[in-house]
Amino acid sequence: MKPQSDCFNQIVSSCRGFIFSHRCSSYYLWNSSTGVHKQIPLSPLDSNLDAKYSCFRYGFGYDQSTDDCLVVSVYADTSLALDIMFSRLEFFSLRNNTWKELEATRTTYTIVTNQPKVGLFFNGSIRWLARCPDLFMDVIIAFDLMERKLFDMPFRDCFDHEPRDWGLWVFGESLSLFAKDYVRRRVEIWVMKEYKVHSYWTLHLVLPIDDISPIFFSPICSTKSGDIVSTYND
Repeated sequence: MKPQSDCFNQIVSSCRGFIFSHRCSSYYLWNSSTGVHKQIPLSPLDSNLDAKYSCFRYGFGYDQSTDDCLVVSVYADTSLALDIMFSRLEFFSLRNNTWKELEATRTTYTIVTNQPKVGLFFNGSIRWLARCPDLFMDVIIAFDLMERKLFDMPFRDCFDHEPRDWGLWVFGESLSLFAKDYVRRRVEIWVMKEYKVHSYWTLHLVLPIDDISPIFFSPICSTKSGDIVSTYND
């Protein structure tokens, strides 16, 4: 049975045949091949939140150690400070049909407001771009679905020239960053060759885009034949 079409006005992520989607404040998992679908219940902690001061980041991925799909929700209270801090992390287990809060997740990371709300699932972890005010630097924060832990990955010093617009994606089989260089009107593709080792970022490809504005250009994925699929101006 296919879910009603009005429940799916934004696809957020996909993993192992499941599409993670939402309509307003409701979230759904749907396997279009089997027809299996499920509405994710609201977390018990969310019922007491003031929507005016709430900001969320999400993720969806697979924990191979438990053969379970997890929906991850990172909450930030915008009333606490000028910077939007990561203040709570919860994950929903599809196998157990329950939410669980990760203890001691209040951090000094701040949300990068122009980044997508959904994190990138790669190599067992969900990743978001964030800033670390204590170190005055941008970082990739990641939630390991198997270990249930947060860790961060700093950028290299070579990412210091502006103006820039960053984004995470997967290029081939590697964790990658695309960087929009508005001055030189090009998009750079940086690739991390070794997992969790930030010093191994290498500039893999430079895409000149003289005929279009880099502001609206965002790569989505790469194909096995080497093509890059992107969006332009929605």
